Amino acid sequence: MKDDADYQATPGSLANQFLIAMPHLQDPWFAHTVTYLWKHNEEGALGIVINKPSSMLLSELLAELHIDAELRRGDSIFHSQRVMSGGPVEKHKGFILHESGREWEYTLKITPGLSLSMSKDILADIADGKGPENYLVALGCAGWEAGQLEQEIGDNFWLTAPAIPALIFSTDYEAKPEAAAASLGVSLSQLSSIAGHS
Repeated sequence: MKDDADYQATPGSLANQFLIAMPHLQDPWFAHTVTYLWKHNEEGALGIVINKPSSMLLSELLAELHIDAELRRGDSIFHSQRVMSGGPVEKHKGFILHESGREWEYTLKITPGLSLSMSKDILADIADGKGPENYLVALGCAGWEAGQLEQEIGDNFWLTAPAIPALIFSTDYEAKPEAAAASLGVSLSQLSSIAGHS
C-alpha cells in the first residue's frame, strides 16, 4: 500500500502536508500551531489546525446536534475529548478528519488512508460506535487565497512537513509542533533561539 506521506494530488501541491508555525509567528490564531493541509492548488489552500483544543467537549457538540451518545460506548470518551478550533474560517462548520474506509454523505478522500467528512451522519456513527476508530473533530478551518500561503512560506512563517496520520489523531496537543518538526530533523526550540537573526 502506498504510504500517505508519499501521496500528492498534483505536483508541487502541499496537500497532505503539515504547516508548522515558526516560533516567531505571533498571529493569535496560528502561533504554536500545526495545520493539516487537505487542499492546495493555484486557487489557494485549505487546512485544519490540529493542536488547538477549544473549550467545547465532543459530548457537548453531539448534544447540540441532538445526537444521543449517552453510554453508547460504556465509557466517558466523549466527555473528555475536545473539539479542535480548526481555524478562523467557517467557525461554526464541522470538519472531521478520519481514517479512510467508509464514506458518509459528504466525504472527501484526501489520500488512500485519510479522508475529511463534513456531514452530521459521521458524528452520529461515531456516537454509535460505528464510525472510524481514529478521527479528529474541528469547528472551523484555515484558508489562504491564491499565492498567499506561498508568500507566507517565503517569509519564513511556516515549516512544511509530510503529514503523519498518527500525529493528526494524537491527543498530546502541546507536543505536536515539536514532533512534526522532528520529522524533518528540526528542533523548534533551537529555531526559537536564532529567530530574528537570519
